[in-house]
Amino acid sequence: MDEKLISKKKPAYPISEPLSKYLTDHARNIKIPIFYDDLLRFQGAVEIFDENDKDTLWVSCYYAEHEREEIENSLKRMYSILHADGSDAILPYLNIDRIDFCTFGNTKPFRIKVRNILNDNYIYLYVKKADASRIYGLELEHLLSPNHINFLVHKDTLIEEHISGIPGDTYINEYLGDISEQDKRALAKEFVKFNERCFVRLLADMRSYNYVIVITYDFDRKQYRIRAVDFDQQSYEGNPKVYKPQFLKENNAFVNMTLDVLAPESVEQYEREERSLLAKRVTSEKERLDELVSCMKADQISTKEKIEELRRGLFELTGDVNFKKSNNMGNLLEATLDFIVRNYKNENPYIIRS
Repeated sequence: MDEKLISKKKPAYPISEPLSKYLTDHARNIKIPIFYDDLLRFQGAVEIFDENDKDTLWVSCYYAEHEREEIENSLKRMYSILHADGSDAILPYLNIDRIDFCTFGNTKPFRIKVRNILNDNYIYLYVKKADASRIYGLELEHLLSPNHINFLVHKDTLIEEHISGIPGDTYINEYLGDISEQDKRALAKEFVKFNERCFVRLLADMRSYNYVIVITYDFDRKQYRIRAVDFDQQSYEGNPKVYKPQFLKENNAFVNMTLDVLAPESVEQYEREERSLLAKRVTSEKERLDELVSCMKADQISTKEKIEELRRGLFELTGDVNFKKSNNMGNLLEATLDFIVRNYKNENPYIIRS
């Protein structure tokens, strides 16, 4: 796929009043003791290289002595708010080992390494500039995927927990060639489901470095899950293909593997399974989803040109007139979810209808 179809520099969209109220109602909007701009006051930074001496595009920051203690205490409190009850009870047992800054990409996040000094267990969290697109993406991931997402927002600052896993590009380069045929079939199944999930909830730009591979060991096999970690391109792009990871060249290794190990009938089966799961999640989360989509419909998170292009593309794919009537990204997402639910109910003879 031509990379020009993916916007290199997507603008950050502000959080609207309706979205801010939604976040408050669902305990996402909360007072925090430190803001993104506070972390920008670092005095200097050291480049971080990986084990192969390759530049990671992250730098380790250091701060003036008179500011470091205040910043570290605020970060500990933020960890307590995100992962505990927000009290100071656990603060004496925490240490801020590192504050890293990413020089690549749109969001330029800070990555904070928080360590428990009693047992040396540590966890990462991220501090970013709040962007409405990303917040919609995080919420939709929480509601429509098998994964729970923990994040907080206050004014122009976004706090996210770390999503553990092996980055997709690293997995392709270092692990994919050595796994068994059974594992390839299991991973291919998950790639098909991930591909369908991204398309239905309109999450774009899932190139291999924007998701991670999570491996769970069962008693006689490995189970795989692919988890998105970058949500900046939620409901922004115009070309429908950008919302399907299979069309991004960085994922060719997974696409070729899937074609090798899965029959077309199996691919169709897994796509249907994922659409059914999405329809069930949409139905069970209907009230909260309606609130979120209502915010999106009142929001501006893309350009008129991209909205028109996506509207035409989705209508051509489905023939559903609801896409033709949509005039913003919120309407398009609503029409997509409604299309999935209607088809699931129409095709399932065991649904009890009122």
